[in-house]
Amino acid sequence: MSAPFTTGRLLVATPAIEEGVFRRSVVLVLHHGDDGAQGLVLNRPIEADIGAVLPGWEEHASRPATMFQGGPVQLDSALGLVAVPGDSPEPTGVRRLFGAVALVDLDTPPPLVAPEVAALRIFAGYAGWSPGQLEDELDTGSWYVVDPESGDVFTDTPDGLWRRVLRRQPEPLRWVAWFPSDPELN
Repeated sequence: MSAPFTTGRLLVATPAIEEGVFRRSVVLVLHHGDDGAQGLVLNRPIEADIGAVLPGWEEHASRPATMFQGGPVQLDSALGLVAVPGDSPEPTGVRRLFGAVALVDLDTPPPLVAPEVAALRIFAGYAGWSPGQLEDELDTGSWYVVDPESGDVFTDTPDGLWRRVLRRQPEPLRWVAWFPSDPELN
């Protein structure tokens, strides 16, 4: 494998990705191994009412309390991420992935989970890569791989996440944050 596994890290779209759900996206990699990779786009809120899809969860969602498009795969499915504070044991229906980030089984009754977690975000779909596909995209320069900060996953201002993540990187990567949305207008 030419690129190291990126589980728990962020994939930040380079300006070379000019359209679609991955344009200026920030993806949290949930799993990356020889069998492929899965992640969630953190900065694509969509106009979808959580309560209409998953009754009972809407009142526990972190701001903005709307669904997010986690990626282009299986848009008819929902995944929930929660923050489990400190070294707390996993609540019922929760499986810790890395650090404080955990998946929540959305079939679990919300009152069993909500009091035990610090944040909740619900995603429609996910980003998926077949074996070797993400490595190829990394080799061709489609993504920057950076470390997350605690506020990235559950940010209340997802629209500015791409720029914020890039601005905190060392130079010259931080300069990409000022790359114009439409280079022809530069």
